[in-house]
Amino acid sequence: MTSTFEPRTDAVPQPGRIARTLQSWFMRPARVAAVETLSPHFRLITLEGTALKDVAWTIGQKLQVAMGTGMTARTYTPIFWDAAAGRTQLLAYLHDQDAASGAAPGSRWAAALTAGAGCHVFGPRRSLDLTGAGGPVVVFGDETSFALAASLGAEGDAEGHLFEVTDVAASRLVLARMGLNGARVIGRQAGDTHLAVAEAELTRLAARRVRFALTGKASSIQRMSRALKTIGVPAARIRAKAYWAPGKTGLD
Repeated sequence: MTSTFEPRTDAVPQPGRIARTLQSWFMRPARVAAVETLSPHFRLITLEGTALKDVAWTIGQKLQVAMGTGMTARTYTPIFWDAAAGRTQLLAYLHDQDAASGAAPGSRWAAALTAGAGCHVFGPRRSLDLTGAGGPVVVFGDETSFALAASLGAEGDAEGHLFEVTDVAASRLVLARMGLNGARVIGRQAGDTHLAVAEAELTRLAARRVRFALTGKASSIQRMSRALKTIGVPAARIRAKAYWAPGKTGLD
């Protein structure tokens, strides 16, 4: 998809001497091969580099990316990892780009990113373990969960993924670009009243013997987990990982 949106041109902050030393010790250098603007709030980022070759990766793992100042890093879910070519792909959600108080480090980094830029990454490391038999995986989450659903490929239930989102129309376009046309999106409502619809949908899906990956906002995960356990879905069919909570950073 060709974007009509122009990337911001803010300079990415550069790390200081101590941060550069620590990055060289503990992180992998990478280069930005491509940045595709899918919407004003989503960037599809392809990274490449020799240090990304011969790396063991499994679906659900996380990759932390240094934001260019100090040791600040943000966590992303790789969509794929080509160990032979040394390439991986991330989806960045710029959730607060329009905030009057200013965007957070992850949003600033993704908004200013251009092809050819360098960065340092840590991982991949364990985050959400989706290994094992038991049927296809349905992802419940939000905008921060799109990459996980895309990474599942044939292991996911493409018609079952369910996301709570702020912008329904834009999210559908992004999901289509990610090959997730069948995913369902529910617009957020005041007081989280929309989650009643999500509960009903997950209850319906439970009869299909799928596994559930509950991700995204911590409180939404807790509510969906309770709903599934109430109808008798065994814990072995439920995996959960909170990516964020209001007022908190660094959950994963």
